[in-house]
Amino acid sequence: MINCFIVGAGGFLGSVLRYLIGLFNVNSKTGFPIKTFIINIIGAFIIGIVASVASKNTISPKLELFLKVGICGGFTTFSSFALETQNLLQKGFKITALSYVVLSILFGVLAVYLAEKIA
Repeated sequence: MINCFIVGAGGFLGSVLRYLIGLFNVNSKTGFPIKTFIINIIGAFIIGIVASVASKNTISPKLELFLKVGICGGFTTFSSFALETQNLLQKGFKITALSYVVLSILFGVLAVYLAEKIA
C-alpha cells in the first residue's frame, strides 16, 4: 500500500511539472510539438540516470519507485506524443509527423544512453 502512495506522490509532482512546462508560450511554425518532445527527452534522461544509479544499489528501491514510476511516469507522456502525431497526420503534415516520431525515439534512447554514461 505504501508503494501506491510513493508512486502517487511522484506522479503528482511529475504531472504538475509537465503542466507548468506546457504553460510556456512556445509555438512552432511547422506544428512540431516541441514542448512534449522536450518533456519526453528530459524524462528519458532522468530515468536513465535513476536506472544507472539504482543498478549500482546506491538508492533505495522506494526512492527508485518514486523517481522512475512516479515522477518520470507522471512527467513524460506517450499518450500526448501519440495524439500530437495523429493530429499532424490529419492536418497533412506527414514530414513533420515522421520527423517527430523518429526524433523522439532517437533522442529519447540517446538521452537514456548518455544519462547512464554520465551517472
